[in-house]
Amino acid sequence: MSSSRSHGGAETTVVTAFYSLILFTASLRTVWFVIPGTVWSPYYTPHAVMAFDPDHPYWLMEFFEIVLMGTGSLCLFSIFVLILVYWADILKKYFYPGARRSKPMVTFLVLVTVLLVIQVMNATLFLFRYYSSEGMILVNSITLSLVSVVCVCEITIFSHRFRTVLKTLGDINQVSTESQVKRIVWITVTGNLFFFTRAFLETIFATLLVVYWHKHGTVDEAFSHKVWDAYILLKHWSELSILGLMLYILQSRFTNVDEGGASTNGSNGYQTVPETDLCDADLMDEAPSTLSV
Repeated sequence: MSSSRSHGGAETTVVTAFYSLILFTASLRTVWFVIPGTVWSPYYTPHAVMAFDPDHPYWLMEFFEIVLMGTGSLCLFSIFVLILVYWADILKKYFYPGARRSKPMVTFLVLVTVLLVIQVMNATLFLFRYYSSEGMILVNSITLSLVSVVCVCEITIFSHRFRTVLKTLGDINQVSTESQVKRIVWITVTGNLFFFTRAFLETIFATLLVVYWHKHGTVDEAFSHKVWDAYILLKHWSELSILGLMLYILQSRFTNVDEGGASTNGSNGYQTVPETDLCDADLMDEAPSTLSV
């Protein structure tokens, strides 16, 4: 964030938002991990409770746990929503140069607000006793599963278009765009692996909840300790991996190595496109001046 301040303008806002979302995600997940599980609930696996149930005085802590987990997931997914919104804005500039472009930050805030409203409605319905804590967990799983599928599709489509634009502009202006292309490829691969894993986990989780609830009318024993351990480990290790990889990719400088072992950024006498934070300047605001047609 400190290095982005020298650029000023919209780029500073976007980079600040990006790293702030990473900070919020890490902080919320840390809070959940450092608090012992027995504080949230006496049960290790999901256990259905209704709001304001005198027979289950721990319902409030279980409610807070679900809200904490949902908010952390919202911050995590917002990181990729931010990237996709700015990719879409830049691609619209090059594929539809005469079209009117909305402000990408406004679009981002609208999308995040929609996800936030779903979280608030989910909590409200629980507090008004329309369904139990199992209903909250189910709504979160379905929402995250759908968002994951959308992100996989959008990342794949936008990545292909972005690489096409970068290569075309690089050839026209005789500058090397290989570093930016490699970075976008890495973001695409890691992002798709994460969202595919998350979509798979949340879909299986939601399906098991629905099937077990349909058969038994409760989810108290839907998951064994081993199954729940596997779900938690896969879910949170995938989150840790994607955050670490994103920071590594965005801070790395991808270079090419010629046959003699010398490291170069350009090829065939082309200049190197200047590197900036958050996947290069193309990603965040406008294409750098060296790529202008």
